[in-house]
Amino acid sequence: MAEKISFWKRLVNGLTKTRNNFIKSIDYIFNGFTNIDEDFYEELEEVLIMGDIGVHTTEAILDDLREAVKKEHIKEPTQCKEFLINEIKQQMSLDETSFDFENKTSVVLVIGVNGVGKTTTIGKLAGKLKANGKKVMVAGADTFRAAASDQMKEWADRAGVEFIGGPEGSDPSAVVYDAVHAAKARGADVLLVDTAGRLHNKKNLMSELSKINNTISKEFPEAYRETLIVLDGTTGQNALVQAKEFSEVTDISGIVLTKLDGTAKGGIAIAIQSELKLPVKYIGVGETIDDLEKFNADDFVNALFYNEH
Repeated sequence: MAEKISFWKRLVNGLTKTRNNFIKSIDYIFNGFTNIDEDFYEELEEVLIMGDIGVHTTEAILDDLREAVKKEHIKEPTQCKEFLINEIKQQMSLDETSFDFENKTSVVLVIGVNGVGKTTTIGKLAGKLKANGKKVMVAGADTFRAAASDQMKEWADRAGVEFIGGPEGSDPSAVVYDAVHAAKARGADVLLVDTAGRLHNKKNLMSELSKINNTISKEFPEAYRETLIVLDGTTGQNALVQAKEFSEVTDISGIVLTKLDGTAKGGIAIAIQSELKLPVKYIGVGETIDDLEKFNADDFVNALFYNEH
């Protein structure tokens, strides 16, 4: 339990910049207006968009808020704050099947551009699953980037799990083929696959991911499949753009949002979940192996708005 508290404490601390900018501006509107009028809605819209929540999500939230104000005869702007918070929690909550892959024989493809913390995330997730009693293996299928395989092996060693890689420049799907057969032979519960992050060359990336997916389907048809995209929380709207571009290349089942410690753009988590209809499944707030937690909408929004959880 102490571990969970310390994680959320780190999250609360990490979201300080977001709170100072975004939440202070929201409080100023709720406390500064005496009437709920067009000016109130316009100011609130501006603050939500500036907070990286995104135009689409902001419009959806404000439409629901206007409806609630009419329906429930809300007169005070301060009463709108609770509605806003509950609305965001609702938009971000995960369904019960979000973590099914953790309890099935599964292959998890991890995608994302270089520099977002992909390798680190795989290491942390491997450590987390192993700590929960799972037999985990890691495949280093990013054979394009120099030293990617070495870095991934280092994290796999740190997590205490087996690593399968290939030489630089080798065929990524051949690495996955070997890893899948090794995972089946050793009775692994979860195989985590690192992939290249060459989004600037969409055609190559698409064919590479397609070959990898075909290899998994052919060699391990019974495996439960998951594709997680790793996004850097400090990049704000850029993270949203990346997720959209990757979703044109391959199907994505969930998001890992990293580097939430110290970002002024924590609102991006809300935009991603709402605009892409993709659940944020894990969040990262640091560099050590236990700095990855399952996403919890209530805890996140409370950390964002209330400085608590």
